[in-house]
Amino acid sequence: MKAACWMGAHRVVVQEVPDPKIINPRDAVVRITSTAICGSDLHLYDGYMPTMEKGDVLGHEFMGEVVEVGPGASSTLRVGDRVVVPFPIACGACLPCERDLYSLCENSNPNAAMAEKVFGFPTAGIFGYSHLTGGYAGGQAQYARVPFADIGPLKIESDLSDEQVLFLSDILPTGYMGAEMCDIEAGDVVAVWGAGAVGQFAVASAFLLGAERVIAIDRFPYRLEMARTNTGAEVINYEDTDVNQALKEMTGGRGPDACIDAVGMEAHHGTGVIQAYDRVKQAVRLETERPHALRQAITSCRNGGVVSVIGVYGGFVDKFPMGSVMNRSITIRSGQCHVQRYMRPLLERIERGEIDPTFIVTHRLGLDEAPAGYETFKHKEDDCVKMILDPSA
Repeated sequence: MKAACWMGAHRVVVQEVPDPKIINPRDAVVRITSTAICGSDLHLYDGYMPTMEKGDVLGHEFMGEVVEVGPGASSTLRVGDRVVVPFPIACGACLPCERDLYSLCENSNPNAAMAEKVFGFPTAGIFGYSHLTGGYAGGQAQYARVPFADIGPLKIESDLSDEQVLFLSDILPTGYMGAEMCDIEAGDVVAVWGAGAVGQFAVASAFLLGAERVIAIDRFPYRLEMARTNTGAEVINYEDTDVNQALKEMTGGRGPDACIDAVGMEAHHGTGVIQAYDRVKQAVRLETERPHALRQAITSCRNGGVVSVIGVYGGFVDKFPMGSVMNRSITIRSGQCHVQRYMRPLLERIERGEIDPTFIVTHRLGLDEAPAGYETFKHKEDDCVKMILDPSA
């Protein structure tokens, strides 16, 4: 089969790889009908996530048709079922899974010892996201093996299009969880750093959960306009505005009630010395992140507010404003999304017309065009926000 494979920093090649097979009784094999390039895939593309190996199949946002089912998953899935596959791989039986903390599954990462050295404790396996998270082949391919298929995949039994439900695999639940962690109350003001796909869904979700005002912060006018037009957000372009001062002015001097970091480890946010400091230290591997957006979210949040972190971080940050966190009673919540917890409730919201996820789709390509797609996505060319790949095209 064809698959988009990581061949080194800034190099993706579509090549033939072996077809996936049932290995364990709870496996299924899915013929992929739609997949996508995620913002967090760029951390792999740019070479900032460790333990990638040449030939690794990329991609963790995908859906399709079940073509083979192991005996341990046959009670929940059948050949022909149309499914969306969540990016965290979860067993459903360990303590975190029992508490709906699926991205912390204790049984799905075969490289747990490797993850423990980096994070202190292991996390769940993830499709197409380095050997640190299990080395599982990803979904930017024609087929994928899905472990623990009796727990993960969500069956789609309506006539909703792929584009309406594909993002249940990751970015819609991630944006929603980011807003949920803010404990939003009526009248709250929420600020969202990053107006990429996850940020767009965080903005939309904050409104769904009752925020009175949501402010999107980015540097690309087309992304800010998407947030304004499709969600009703107020917007700040950080390249021509002092964000901290603007947020104070927009909130009567108090600051937002909650701040969501939907940027993560490769923030371009910031100017001057601090931006240069982060870029140089990350380039020479003395710092693994560029955390300017996170720092600014913390220092901009109102006293006693919540900072929700859903942008991906991989290791260590410098100049972390712990004094601001402690002295101003800031609550920080974070996590890789526990996608399985949110898939069905969000599917029901889509079916009721409360949210239409398709508004973020700007580009559609065939799988063979994935290398060009990565370049377009990375460099924000052609007003790209979200790119879908069709393995059959």
